[in-house]
Amino acid sequence: MTAEAATSGGEQCDLASGGAAASSIAPLNRRSLHDEVVDRVRTLIVEGQLAPQTRIHEGDLGKALGVSRTPLREALKVLASEGLIDLVPGRGAVVRKLTAKDVREMLDVLVALETLAGRLACAKASDEDVAALRRVHDEMMRYYRGGNRLEYYWRNQAIHAGLAELSGNALLALLHQGISARLRRIRFIGNEERDKWAGAVAEHEAMIDALVARDGARLAGVIERHLEETWRRVVDKL
Repeated sequence: MTAEAATSGGEQCDLASGGAAASSIAPLNRRSLHDEVVDRVRTLIVEGQLAPQTRIHEGDLGKALGVSRTPLREALKVLASEGLIDLVPGRGAVVRKLTAKDVREMLDVLVALETLAGRLACAKASDEDVAALRRVHDEMMRYYRGGNRLEYYWRNQAIHAGLAELSGNALLALLHQGISARLRRIRFIGNEERDKWAGAVAEHEAMIDALVARDGARLAGVIERHLEETWRRVVDKL
């Protein structure tokens, strides 16, 4: 047996017995094809390449993405659960179109959830968690200054989701996730015009300042104003 083989065999014994070698191995960070397809189709919807009321032709889309129908169908089921598409008998997957009433009602609920989340986060979140959310904000601002609206948008959404998580209330975070998923396209188009985008950025600056200061009342007020302005930024596009 070579020295290399002996070393290999020794490592296998350590791993099999749960020794120190096993605890020192970092887990693989590899995204599945399923996750890749879900993210790609979600982005196509958010950016408007798959427009509202568009029927998704599985064969054509699968060919464009370079995947078979099976992973695409599974991805469409996930996006249907998020409220981005409807699975219509006889027609298949259709990109959902939200009405003005749909959007207004969901924003009203988000106001209640996010203002509560802000108050709870200011009271409960650790300094480390607040600092982590601040870093996401700073990254978002770099994309804003660089004019990268899509990457800005994903960090923006991560901040809203992160605030819900910092509330420490699992039910609140779950409800917030469900509503936010349905509003993805709507919130993206709200920043199409430069002045509207700048307004949203100013509101986010005020939000992070209030969170860092742990001023729950101020943060709740900024969030309420931010979501009301979100409605004004999108209502003429519905």
